Amino acid sequence: MISESTVRKWYTPVEVSTLQRWLLVSFVVNIVLLAVDLLRGSQSNAMLGVLGAVVIGALLTSLPEEANPSRRNTALVLGGVLLLIGLIRLLSSPVTGFDLWMQGWLVGPGALTLLWVSSRPVSAWSTRRMSLEAIEFGLARNQRREHRFRSVGAHLVLLHFVALTLLPLVWILDIALSPGNALGGNLGGPYTGEHFSNMLGSDAFWTWMRNSLIVSIGTTLMGLAVAIPAGYAFSRYKFKGREVSMFAFLLVQMFPGIIILVPYFLVMKTFGLLNSHLGLILAYCVTALPLCVWMLKGFFDTVPRELEEAALLDGCTQFQVFTKVVLPLSLPAVAVTALFSFLAAWNEFLLALTFNTSNDMYTLPVGLASMISSTGQAWGDFAAASLLVSLPVALLFLFFQRFLIEGLSAGGVKG
Repeated sequence: MISESTVRKWYTPVEVSTLQRWLLVSFVVNIVLLAVDLLRGSQSNAMLGVLGAVVIGALLTSLPEEANPSRRNTALVLGGVLLLIGLIRLLSSPVTGFDLWMQGWLVGPGALTLLWVSSRPVSAWSTRRMSLEAIEFGLARNQRREHRFRSVGAHLVLLHFVALTLLPLVWILDIALSPGNALGGNLGGPYTGEHFSNMLGSDAFWTWMRNSLIVSIGTTLMGLAVAIPAGYAFSRYKFKGREVSMFAFLLVQMFPGIIILVPYFLVMKTFGLLNSHLGLILAYCVTALPLCVWMLKGFFDTVPRELEEAALLDGCTQFQVFTKVVLPLSLPAVAVTALFSFLAAWNEFLLALTFNTSNDMYTLPVGLASMISSTGQAWGDFAAASLLVSLPVALLFLFFQRFLIEGLSAGGVKG
């Protein structure tokens, strides 16, 4: 039999245990946010922030206990003080989304403390000694509500990560839609589409787009044409120099690309490939080839050899085994490799800037960089062009996501 004292130790209202975790998080966040107040030079808000952190620390040590009314009353007073501090900071701060979020880390914990500590289950538990029947009912209630509280907490954390991810995109969109070329944008309007019109009506922008598409698609196709058979050869065949070649592929990835910039330039100049699409395609293929080969080799290693042996017994040649058995099962890896090659060429800046000296041969990264110079900064047009440039990449990710899922399912059925 479990003793009565043990059962009492097990029971703490879920509101109190949840409040303890959330107050700890709020204390850490408010300590970090003090740096924001100091950077802004707001001494009054910084002092209120320090006071709020002290109150949260005191509240953590004063949360209610069973049959201890004084601790419950202390927690209510501290919760009210914390809420008041948060409201004062809120009234003395600019009305912006970031400031509302900052003050929410004081207002929210204070309001939750008042709401939960004054609730009936916590009040009953903290003001008198409960019967075993009431404790059993409380334990069952905890089990029902704990999952809900954990789910809310997890979603709040995920929402913060989503906000951090979307914040740069919202900022760039605001600059692109705001009139003029102010880097800070004009959140809340007025908005205009002049920057998008300028870019869509610019011959230079479409020239850069065409060059980037030619180079990126060419790099993808040429890279796959070399990486697919190379990856399969490294996966299935044993030949002299295999280990040395694989190690060399890894070794070249350890060095930064700027080291090979001068040799690349001399080679391109010697063969007359400067200011040409072919020169960039060859350079990008050589740069991305080692990683592409390793990615494909790793996937080819997972394809069962028994499937190839069965195809050979059915009369297939080695080439037919590769094209009709191995390659269809490897479409997810081929898709990932193609996406990697395309993005590497689409986003590359240094080689494109070095090998191309003519504006007609600029790719999108180089063309966009030319819009920001020491004599003038077209931030609005730059932001609009950046969003337009990101659309093909976003569409590719959406397309390949569906393709990868279908490819994995088809491969599983075939296997």
